Amino acid sequence: QVHLVESGGGLVQPGGSLRLTCVATGDVFIINNIGWYRHTPGKQQQLVARHSSTNDIHYADSVEGRFIISRDNAKNTAYLQMNDLEVEDTAIYTCYANVYSRAHGSVDYWGQGTQVTVSS
Repeated sequence: QVHLVESGGGLVQPGGSLRLTCVATGDVFIINNIGWYRHTPGKQQQLVARHSSTNDIHYADSVEGRFIISRDNAKNTAYLQMNDLEVEDTAIYTCYANVYSRAHGSVDYWGQGTQVTVSS
């Protein structure tokens, strides 16, 4: 079994920064893709950033140049550094990962979600 544990998030003023962390625990052999989606009530869920095991990185247009995703494979951990935050970045951010384990093969997993609020 694999679990994704998220931390970070919170309340920040416009222009501020936050860092989200996502740790994969349990029977992790390889993390393929890992990243974050975000969701705001009334809006469609959006892929924010994704980091593949081959270092292919994708960002949503709205966060390009402000957010940086990175990963530490030795720690089964990914980070999302969010800079120059805007009110429009307010959302629930949920980590996801496609993880290969010996017992279950490649499976998509989701974190519990963390609230990011950007407000003055």
